[in-house]
Amino acid sequence: MIPLHETAKGISFSVKVHPRARKNAIAGIVGDALKLALTAPPVEGKANQAVIEFFADLFAIPRSSVTIASGETSRNKTVRIAGVSKPVAERKLAEKLKS
Repeated sequence: MIPLHETAKGISFSVKVHPRARKNAIAGIVGDALKLALTAPPVEGKANQAVIEFFADLFAIPRSSVTIASGETSRNKTVRIAGVSKPVAERKLAEKLKS
């Protein structure tokens, strides 16, 4: 499992985005980052919006609770999620990795 960092604002973790994929899905782990396949192209913030929507849907939280803390113009991003505890995030991510 990837390292999850818990703060007072929520949790954060690293994501490596693979844009223009066939479907939106967690595609595995690359180093210390979650590999995220997205159908969105990497133009005009569409991939960033897709990252936010993916994790908001996964954790069943509002989109405003998901932010990209760093890496907005890079494939390597740090995602911050407010309102989700580390144990819950670990469980949800582990379930998605298995499927």
